[in-house]
Amino acid sequence: MQIPVFTVDAFTNRPFSGNPAAVCLLENDLDEDLHQKIATEMNLSETAFIRKLHPGDDFTKSSCFGLRWFTPASEVPLCGHATLAAAAVLFHIQKNTNSVLTFVTLSGELKARQVEHHIVLDLPLYLTYPQVLQEVEELIKAAVGDMIVQDLRYSPDTKKLLVRLSDAYERSVLEELQVSAQHFLSAEKTGKVKGLILTLKGNPSGKHKGHDFYSRYFAPWYGILEDPVTGSAHAVLSSYWSEQLGKKEMLDQIVKQQPPPSTTKRIFQSFYKVCVKYQCVCVREGKDQVLFSYKIG
Repeated sequence: MQIPVFTVDAFTNRPFSGNPAAVCLLENDLDEDLHQKIATEMNLSETAFIRKLHPGDDFTKSSCFGLRWFTPASEVPLCGHATLAAAAVLFHIQKNTNSVLTFVTLSGELKARQVEHHIVLDLPLYLTYPQVLQEVEELIKAAVGDMIVQDLRYSPDTKKLLVRLSDAYERSVLEELQVSAQHFLSAEKTGKVKGLILTLKGNPSGKHKGHDFYSRYFAPWYGILEDPVTGSAHAVLSSYWSEQLGKKEMLDQIVKQQPPPSTTKRIFQSFYKVCVKYQCVCVREGKDQVLFSYKIG
């Protein structure tokens, strides 16, 4: 069995920026352990596996597919940027003729649609609830030290902890913050937290005006020290900031110390879902080259 694989930079229109994901097209069922082995070999934050749901399905003509995501360490229940990358491969490389694609995933059915030169991705919307500081105090200390935390929320559906820093801080404080995500593993061993979001309210009159909030995301429990641009975290962030700001359409900027540069993401929120609108660039494809090949039996 031969598996074509593509590397796609999501949330960007420039190669070697945004957030890269690997996308594998599966003509047939794949042995369970090979999903993880391939994802580990690719060594990107996520590898997406698109599979046909029925024998007569076609990557060019069918509109519904199965989709799974794996980090180098384990399978994850939701990944926004790898879903965007999967849709880009089907729309732009496979030339899928449908305007809307449906992915059957561990997080339910997700839809991706083409709107001009963008892909709009519908993600589930996850609510957050107040979190008692004492229960996660060691983790907060490992993440931000003695910085002032204005709000602390937890999303039980995603096991993500949202840490909002004081509004007194500027964007540069979050961007320049030295975070040793590897230390999170010893600070949080209960299994309650699988992802940590640091976020900051935007400054409408500051140097970077126009952004409603800023964010960084860390998931060392899944083998990802810092995710450059993450869709799943925005399924939590959009719920929180929509409530805080009283807005249904928001603009976020993901900031971080290391290149690629900061990325801006436009978010549209409805009652049940969050829509992320952006572009992708395919920087490597295995269309004429077999990157993974193995025998069955």
